[in-house]
Amino acid sequence: MSITRRSLLMSVPALALVRPALADRIPLDEISRYFNSFTTAEGEFTQINPDGSLATGRIYIRRPGRVRFEYDPPEESLVMAGGGQVAIFDGRSNQGPTQYPLSRTPLNLILEETVDFGNRDMIVDHMDDGTTTTVVAQDPENPQYGSIRLVFSAQPTELRQWVVRDDTGAETTVILGNMRFDGDLPALLFNITAEVDKRGR
Repeated sequence: MSITRRSLLMSVPALALVRPALADRIPLDEISRYFNSFTTAEGEFTQINPDGSLATGRIYIRRPGRVRFEYDPPEESLVMAGGGQVAIFDGRSNQGPTQYPLSRTPLNLILEETVDFGNRDMIVDHMDDGTTTTVVAQDPENPQYGSIRLVFSAQPTELRQWVVRDDTGAETTVILGNMRFDGDLPALLFNITAEVDKRGR
């Protein structure tokens, strides 16, 4: 996305400097509108793990409550959410996936059927640096589950990355790229039971 620019004319003859215009802080209701404007999304991601290691792959989102992270080789993991559960599949293990409730992760806040950042009880911080807007949110009833820091660019509003801080304080960053919206994503992509069956054959 191109950044709006403005020229600042200087008194020195024939000299003009061009600086990026400062973007206004994106309002919370506009951020809510962004999430509620699509049902499905898919694209690429780069993940920075708490230990500093990197992984890449494709992400699929189907709101409400469904997401799938397919990791590129040599990583053999798959993380998916559906049916109110998160499942982590380790491709190097013969065991079934590790599972826990989606409600125990801050990612649940942006996968709800209706996202409402106007609920200020869930907003920990709302700030901008002149280029991007950052919102930090957590479940107000369960702050011990951690928080999610969302970074947006403006004009148009677009989610660029998020940082999930878990209940141990560890942070995982996901940087998004080449996102496409409202395509046809089959429900099977998010069916944990079907994935277990597929891997058990």
